[in-house]
Amino acid sequence: KKTGKPYRLLSEAEWEYAARAGRTTAYPWGEEPGTNRANFLGSLSQWSNSSTAPVGRFKANAFGLHDMIGNVSEWTQDCMSDSYAGAPEDGSPRLSGNCGWRVLRGGSWNSGPGHARAAFRSGFNPWDRGNDLGFRLARTL
Repeated sequence: KKTGKPYRLLSEAEWEYAARAGRTTAYPWGEEPGTNRANFLGSLSQWSNSSTAPVGRFKANAFGLHDMIGNVSEWTQDCMSDSYAGAPEDGSPRLSGNCGWRVLRGGSWNSGPGHARAAFRSGFNPWDRGNDLGFRLARTL
């Protein structure tokens, strides 16, 4: 409202594209979770399994984006489905299916490394709140 510009949540496809930053590996930096590359359970960051880290404490991905993996699980616009099968091919959000649940991506400070992979997806009730849930805004240009 303050800027007069429209903002929105990323679609699940946009989120994964941004997180992978041109890579096809499990994590933006490679196949292994590694240590101190992001804030998730077992990452050995100083915040792992205790709290969120200040934004930008870990190296940005190839697109210059910070904290796509770990820190907080990020809400997307998409309604939950069992898989990507039938998802819109243009990157727009899936707005059909189980819309009582929305897709979360990225894992959080208390998620294990498997939940912090770029491809991992989970669904939650959009009314759920927690100190391990957050969002990333996008603006259509």
